[in-house]
Amino acid sequence: MKIILRAGNILRKGPEKILIDDYIARAKSLARGTGFLSVEEQGVELKGQNDRAAETTKLLSGIASSDELILLDERGKSPTSREIAKHFASLRDEGVGASYILIGGADGFEPSVVKTLRPSRITKWSFGAQTWPHKMVRVMAAEQIYRSLSILAGTPYHRD
Repeated sequence: MKIILRAGNILRKGPEKILIDDYIARAKSLARGTGFLSVEEQGVELKGQNDRAAETTKLLSGIASSDELILLDERGKSPTSREIAKHFASLRDEGVGASYILIGGADGFEPSVVKTLRPSRITKWSFGAQTWPHKMVRVMAAEQIYRSLSILAGTPYHRD
């Protein structure tokens, strides 16, 4: 299974990009040993999209209906790191091709578009009740991917 972090807009430089690249590289080094094909980060340019529906449509484009979507949403469940690791392992064991962790535009996802384009295999996660800048959410998501694979690999990185 592939794990793909997909977010609106493309980060080209800056401290957040350095952190994201570092965590994704660390996760990639653990992927094969834990039964995952790859880990990657994708930026989707949202400039020119006129509204939340257009942004959501563009973010969902090219994702197979058999793949799983994890929408980062303030109304989602706040899983523990171990629950995230267990979730990825369960998808991998079911033979799901890819799991996309999606970060929407500034106004989030358009629910009607999500329901129309993806009526199933959707999970919603939140990183808590606080409001976070999108760049920081990308860093936190990349770190949680790495932490999840570290848990599955049995490394000492995660401590309960």
